[in-house]
Amino acid sequence: MTGENLAARVRQRIAAGTTPVTPAAIVSAVRAEPDAAVLGDNALLRIAGQVRDDLVGAGPLAPLLADPEVTDVLVNGARVWVDRGQGLHQVAVPVGTADDVRRLAQRLAAGAGRRLDDGSPCADARLADGTRLHAVLSPVATDGPYLSLRTFRQRPFTLDELVAQGAVARPVAPVLAAVVSARLAYLVIGGTGSGKTTLLNTLLGLVPATERIVLVEDAAEVRPVHPHVVGLQARTANVEGTGAVGLSELVRQALRMRPDRLVVGECRGGEVVDLTT
Repeated sequence: MTGENLAARVRQRIAAGTTPVTPAAIVSAVRAEPDAAVLGDNALLRIAGQVRDDLVGAGPLAPLLADPEVTDVLVNGARVWVDRGQGLHQVAVPVGTADDVRRLAQRLAAGAGRRLDDGSPCADARLADGTRLHAVLSPVATDGPYLSLRTFRQRPFTLDELVAQGAVARPVAPVLAAVVSARLAYLVIGGTGSGKTTLLNTLLGLVPATERIVLVEDAAEVRPVHPHVVGLQARTANVEGTGAVGLSELVRQALRMRPDRLVVGECRGGEVVDLTT
């Protein structure tokens, strides 16, 4: 039996059972297979990791998301595109059929507490590892499903690093630092992948440690290096159509939380009015 067949067999057995999908449970399930007796420790852990990715992780996309050079993974139907900082190029990744991709998208969205089905065919979510997920299902996605996954740098850049890499012009850096120091309101705008979140993380890292930062986001992705940060994340409606909590409501709640700095990520609607009135 090949490693792929062994992984599929273990995956099916765990999926059919009621045992919590923990790393220890997956390793035990792999060891229980007769064919596992000939596996070394490295091979056993590799298969266990593959099973976990297929059950609770990003499945066949997991190796791409683990690659430190990858910034974006896009799936169009059953075709996969990757950006490693030099533009998008197609890669051969066995994601299965469009139905397999749909199930993967729904599992990832559900794991992040988002609804994704025929009644709500679009979802925006943050995965457990910080990866940003956006998914659109057919028929809204005409040749879908479409998945857009964006990874984030674990440690934000310093302002000096942004200058050194050419992301911020040297004369502009002291102006940005002065804006933060003066506690002025500012807006970070730009196209997709232009570095908005990177710059915002950097600027929030300049906030004095004696101040409290409250983040309000549709999908949590801003992660500044600061000792006092609290976050509020919007929630979509449940299957009954109730329970939604929008950004406007979260802005009102945040104002009662004694924020020294209030940050709203990705303003797209009425929350803009709340910030400017």
